[in-house]
Parts: sequence; C-alpha cells; structure tokens
Amino acid sequence: MALSHTFEAHSPLAERALKLLPLIDEHLEYSDDHGELAPEVVEAFHENGMFKMWVPEALGGSELTPIKSLEVLEISSYGDASAGWVQMASCLSTGVGAAYMGESAVDALYEPGHRTVIAGQGTRPGFAKTVDGGYMLTGEWSFASGLKHGNYIHTLGIIEETGEPRIFVVPVDEAELFQDSWDVLGLKGTGSIDYNIDNVFVPEEYTHFAFTRDGSRGDIYKLGIIAFAVICHSGWAMGVGRRLLDELKGLAQSKTGRAGSQVDSDKFHHDFAVAEAKFRAARAFVMESWRDVEETFNAGGEISVEQDTNIRLALGHITSTLLDVANFVYLAGGTTALRRGPIETMLRDVHAGTQHITSGPSMWQNCGKQLAGLAEGMHWILLDLVPDAPADDAGADEVAESELAPAG
Repeated sequence: MALSHTFEAHSPLAERALKLLPLIDEHLEYSDDHGELAPEVVEAFHENGMFKMWVPEALGGSELTPIKSLEVLEISSYGDASAGWVQMASCLSTGVGAAYMGESAVDALYEPGHRTVIAGQGTRPGFAKTVDGGYMLTGEWSFASGLKHGNYIHTLGIIEETGEPRIFVVPVDEAELFQDSWDVLGLKGTGSIDYNIDNVFVPEEYTHFAFTRDGSRGDIYKLGIIAFAVICHSGWAMGVGRRLLDELKGLAQSKTGRAGSQVDSDKFHHDFAVAEAKFRAARAFVMESWRDVEETFNAGGEISVEQDTNIRLALGHITSTLLDVANFVYLAGGTTALRRGPIETMLRDVHAGTQHITSGPSMWQNCGKQLAGLAEGMHWILLDLVPDAPADDAGADEVAESELAPAG
C-alpha cells in the first residue's frame, strides 16, 4: 500500500476524507469482489457527510465550491477508484436534487436525520406522459452508478407532449433493479446496475428541467448538472492517477538494487519523470480552469462559453493522461501489475472509467471548434455546442440529439 501522498485539505469534509483513507483502502478488494462498497465504507460515508458534499448548507450539506470538491473527490478516489466513483455520482444526484426539486420534495427527502442517497442515470432517456399533478414515467436505463447504496433514483426522461428533457427522482422500490447486470472489466465496486421503470407516477415536485442552472438555493447551482459531472470525473482522475504513480514509486523502491531490475535503468528514470510531469500538468490545468470559474462566480458573473470549454477540455486532458499513466505503470510494473493488488485493480478501473462519454470524441471536437473561434453564437448544452436561441425566443434551450445518447 502506498497511501503516502500529502493532500491539500481546505474544508472540513476534505479533512474527514483524509481520515477515511485507510478504511477505504482496507476494503478495496471487497468492492472489487462484491460489486459494491463494503458496508463499513458506506456507513463511514454517511457518518461523515460524504454523500452530502453538494447538498445546500441550509439542508445540512457542505455545499462545497468546485476547488474544494475536487480535493475531496481526489482523496476518496486515491483510496479506491470505485469508492471515489460512487461518491461523486451519488453526490451529484443527491446535491442537484436538493438544489432543483420542488419544496415539498426537498422537505421530504432532506429532513434532518434522513439518509437520502440519490443515484442513477442522466442520459439515455425514458419517456414521460403528463398527467394531473405530475408524470407517468417509463424507460430502461443502464450505468446507474452507486444505485446499490441509494434509496432514490435520479433518471432522465423526455416529456412526450413537449419534448422537454426532465430529471425524475423516484424511490428505488418503484423500479425493477437488475442486481447482477454489472459484469465488467473495472469499477466493479460501483455497482452501476441496470434498471427499468414501468409507468410509474412521479409528482411534479420530484422533477426538474434537465439543464437548469437555477441558483435560488445557492450560487454554486448556477453551474448546472453537466458542470458538476465535469468536477466529478476530473477529481476522480486526479486521485486514481496519483495513486497509480505512488504505487509504482513504492514498487520501484522495493526492487532497487536487485540484479537486472529495470527500476535502476536510465529509461525507467526518464519515463517516470515524463509521467509525473504530464500528470501534474494535467492536474494543474484542471485546477486552473476551475479557479477561473470560481473567480467569476465570486465576482457575481456567469461562466463564459470559453470557461465552459476549458473545464471540459481539462477533464478530457486529465482523463487521457490518466490512461497514459496507467499504461506506463502497467509496463513498468512488470509481473506485479498482473497480480491481484491495488495496481492491478486500478488498472482495470482506469480502463472502465476512461470510457465515459464526458471525455469522448465529440467533447474534443467541440472544444477544438470553440477554441479555434469557429463556434460564434453557440453555447454548451451537456456535451454539445448548440446555437444560441434567437432574440425572439430568449431563454429557450435547444438540445442536440447526441446529448441524449447512452453514456457507454
């Protein structure tokens, strides 16, 4: 184990995350074997408010800023990639639910002492019919990260009458869960199972417009769901990449001086330095882009299209860099990288996590288009650049079809 890195902790939640690192690491094999986090880790997350990172302070949450959120997710993901993934996915759904749902839903789900954890799927939409007081929701979804630890589901549906995309929050027992559907290479501990919902009534108060940036419950919620997702995946990549490099460092120190050991070669020294430089630069780009956003928010401004581009580009860059780091660690780790342990587990986790749509080809293409000055009069909706609304239709959000594709 190489839990030796010194992390920055600028919030009480980050300090608590640091104290949980040994527990998370201790149960790394459990999550990989059982397809969910160990009960001890889940209980510790509840007791320490780890699922409430983005719940408004008025409702008992931490309501963390982006930089402080990145620190927390980096720490948890360093302990276990699956634990960090479950935390970030659940924090997103639980936090935006508290920020955007109606008053009666928020009062019911976030009352003091209630351990609400919302998890689910924000792409591949189902369909909803408008009825008196709400909607009847039907659909099939996959990749419900953290759902085995949730008591409510966050899921996307399209209103049949209007074509409006909305997020619906549904009790877990209203859905059909496929508990054994998460048979995958890596991130096994996230329990990202499939689920179906068949003609279930969802009150209006338990829904919200999918692309809202309503900041009435706190300025941070002006970011919108996709920006929270960008924070999530950026913090995850930061933590897993750091852990892989630290594990290789520990392995190198244990093998130095042995006859024929590659860790004493000039090539290994060179390649390790290159990997460290690339990873630290990628992490710095993430932090720089989010500090820029925070400064704008603190000055009372709104995130610009270019800032929106930079946070997405920084995520894509650290994700691709993480994959490069993982491949280097695998080759440099020799037979140790093949055997059961943190390196082998996290290598598989990386190859699962880097498949996420938030770092897919369309993101890179759209970032390049905007940065090259070829996206005048366009703005971001989820992962696409779309034309600004005409002057006579101000405030309307257009949704590109590709934005509602599966997250595969």
